Amino acid sequence: MRFEELNWFDVENYLKNEDRLLLVLGACEQHGYLSLLSDVRIPLALADAASQQSGVLVAPAVNFGSSPYFLAYPGTLSLRMTTLLDLTEDLVRSAYRQGFRRLLVLNGHGGNDPVRSRLYEIANDLPDLKLGWYAWWQAHSVSAVAQQYDLKSFHAGWIEAFPFTRVADLPEGEKTPPSIPGLVGAERSRQLYGDGVFGGPYQASQAIMDEIFAVALQDILQLLTFEE
Repeated sequence: MRFEELNWFDVENYLKNEDRLLLVLGACEQHGYLSLLSDVRIPLALADAASQQSGVLVAPAVNFGSSPYFLAYPGTLSLRMTTLLDLTEDLVRSAYRQGFRRLLVLNGHGGNDPVRSRLYEIANDLPDLKLGWYAWWQAHSVSAVAQQYDLKSFHAGWIEAFPFTRVADLPEGEKTPPSIPGLVGAERSRQLYGDGVFGGPYQASQAIMDEIFAVALQDILQLLTFEE
């Protein structure tokens, strides 16, 4: 159940009995052969599935994140980190003012990780606000599935190649990860990564992808209980 499917009366009625909210933080950046909005589509699909089972509302996704290292790839639109931090805080405080007290942030992009520090600051200011954070590809449950099949996870590789992120045919086989000399700028990043995939298999079986999605969904449903 998304905001876009409701009017303000619906949300007001929802808040009479419920104070939980799902907020997706994504990015618009190159993902090799996958959708530029893969970092939105994956956590949003998980949010929709979790909402169907829990009834928790899903706020509109933040479609842009911090991706300065990919700006040489057309289609990548990046926010300054200061902008992203302020944007997230404004959204959280807006939700809090209206009565939401338990917010689970589903992050789809590694470049957004510094947002967690701002969330800690907000938690200090609003002690009755409960905040959760989940980055699906970093979860122990997801890593366990990958290890079970002897798969390593890389940006824009098999781990993100769900049916709903595919917008082109994917290459067969694997890509050897390039050697990275440290922090590099956008132009050098494009030279090093080429097609934008960081390495490893370009795709995995549908059964494996279903398993990845299922364990991530279970993580989210557990986090939505906000148990201490």
